[in-house]
Amino acid sequence: QVQLVESGGGLVQAGGSLRLSCTASGGTFSTYVMGWFRQAPGKEREFVTAITWNSGNTYYVDSVKGRFTISRDNAKNTVYLQMNSLKPEDTAVYYCAADVNPANYIYTQSRYYDYWGQGTQVTVSS
Repeated sequence: QVQLVESGGGLVQAGGSLRLSCTASGGTFSTYVMGWFRQAPGKEREFVTAITWNSGNTYYVDSVKGRFTISRDNAKNTVYLQMNSLKPEDTAVYYCAADVNPANYIYTQSRYYDYWGQGTQVTVSS
C-alpha cells in the first residue's frame, strides 16, 4: 500500500512563494507518475501538474504555467511543487497523487490516479 504525505502549505501574501513536498512510502516511487491537484471551497478538484517517473515530461494547467514548477527526487521518494507569484485564486487544498500504471503517461483526470495524500492547505491573501 502506497502512502503519500504532503507538507509545506500555509498562509502567504499575493506574489509570494511556497514549496510543497509529498513523500511516498510503501511502494516503488520511481516508477510512478506523480501529480498535484487542488480543490478550492465549493469547487471540484482540478488538475494542476504532473511529472513522469524519470522527470522526462511534465504538464501544467494553463493557469499555473510559468509560475509553478514540479520536480521529483526519486532517491528521496519525494515530489515537489514550487509555487511562485501566488495569487488569491490559488487558494485551495493541494493534494499529491500517484499513478502506478507503467505506461508512464500523464493523465489530467483524477480517476487515473491510484493513491492520494491527505492534502495541505494553501491560502493566499490579497
